Amino acid sequence: MLIITNATIITPATIILEGTLIVEDGRIQSVESSRDAAVALGVETIDARGLFLVPGFIDLQINGAFGYDFTKDPDRIWDAAVDLVQYGTTAFLPTIVSSSLSNVQDAQDALANKPRRALPGAKPLGLHIEGPFLNPAKKGAHNPAHLRLPTVNDVNEWRPETGIRLVTLAPELIGALEVIKVLVRNGVVVSAGHTHAGFEEAKSGIEAGIRYATHVFNGMPALHHREPAITGAILADERVTVGLINDGIHVHPALVKLLWQLLWDGRLNLVTDAISALGKEPGTYRLGDVTVTVTGETCRLSDGTLAGSILSLDKAMRNLISYSGCSLGQALRTITATPAAVLGFGHQKGQIAPGFDADLVLLTADQHVAMTIVDGEILYRSD
Repeated sequence: MLIITNATIITPATIILEGTLIVEDGRIQSVESSRDAAVALGVETIDARGLFLVPGFIDLQINGAFGYDFTKDPDRIWDAAVDLVQYGTTAFLPTIVSSSLSNVQDAQDALANKPRRALPGAKPLGLHIEGPFLNPAKKGAHNPAHLRLPTVNDVNEWRPETGIRLVTLAPELIGALEVIKVLVRNGVVVSAGHTHAGFEEAKSGIEAGIRYATHVFNGMPALHHREPAITGAILADERVTVGLINDGIHVHPALVKLLWQLLWDGRLNLVTDAISALGKEPGTYRLGDVTVTVTGETCRLSDGTLAGSILSLDKAMRNLISYSGCSLGQALRTITATPAAVLGFGHQKGQIAPGFDADLVLLTADQHVAMTIVDGEILYRSD
C-alpha cells in the first residue's frame, strides 16, 4: 500500500486541492479531497505538499533511448524502460522503423520474452510498427531499401496478442485498404504516415479504419488551401487522433498553437519520436540501419533530413503550455488520457480514479518530474 497526501491532484477532467490518494496492489484504491490524512502504521506515505499529482505519461512513438535502438536491438527495450521513468513516462510503444519483416518478428519475440534480469521500469504496451509499408516519396529517415507494398499475408498475424498495437502505413499504396481492414479486425490501431495521399485517398483510408496520424505535417504533403491532401483530411475528420512531435523543430510553435486551437478537445497526442540519443550526449547514433548525427537538439541524416528527436514527454508537455497558452491539465490530456484512449486503455490508464492503474507522476510547480510511480511502486525520485 502507498498513500500520497496533500497533493494537488490533476486529471484531464478535475482538480483536487490538497487531496489524498491511496494505492493498493498496483491500483488506485481511493481519491479523496482531504488534508493531512491519517498515516496508517507501516504504510509508506508521501507528503506531496506543493506538488502536482498527475497520471503517468504514455508515449506512442519512441524509437529508442539511452543508447539503445529498438529496431536494431529490440532485446534492449527493457533496459531503456528502466530510465524512461525519469521523464514521467510510465508506458510506451517501442517503435520499429522500416526493416525486414523478420526483424519485426524479432521485436515481437523480444517483447513476449521479458528477460528475468529486467528491472522495473516504464511498461511497453506493445509495438508501434512504422513501416515498411510507406511511400518512398515521403520516406523521411527510413531506409528505402526496406520499403514495400503491403499484403494481407504480411499482417494476418499482427494483433495485440502477438505484440503489435499500432501500425503506420501509407493508405494510397496498392493493397493498403485491404490491409487496413485486416489490421482493424485484428484489433490493431492503424495510422496514416509517411504518405503522399491526396484528400480522397486519405478519406478512403479513414473509411477503411485509419484512426491515427503519425507525426502530423512531417512525412506528408504540405497543407494547401485548394489541395488539402491527407494533411487536411486527418485534421478535418473527428475520428482521427493526431500525433505531434512537439520539440519546436519538427513543427513551428505557431502551427502548434493552431493545432491546439483545432484539436484541443482530445484529438491531439504528443509523442517524442525519440531515438537512441535521448539521454545521451550529442554525437552519432543509429536509427535502424541508418546513421543519425545529433547536434544540439536536432537529429539529422547526412543530407539534412530530420531523423527523430531527443525530446522527452515532459518537455513536449511544457512546450505545449508555452506555445499554446493551455493549462497544465489540458496539456496533460495529450500525453495521458488521449493516448490511453487511442490504444483502448481508457478504462485503465490516463486518469486518476479508483480502479485505474497506479501509474502516477509528481510534478514540481514548473512542471518538472519529481517522482514517477509505476504499478504503485516508486521507480524514480529527482534529486
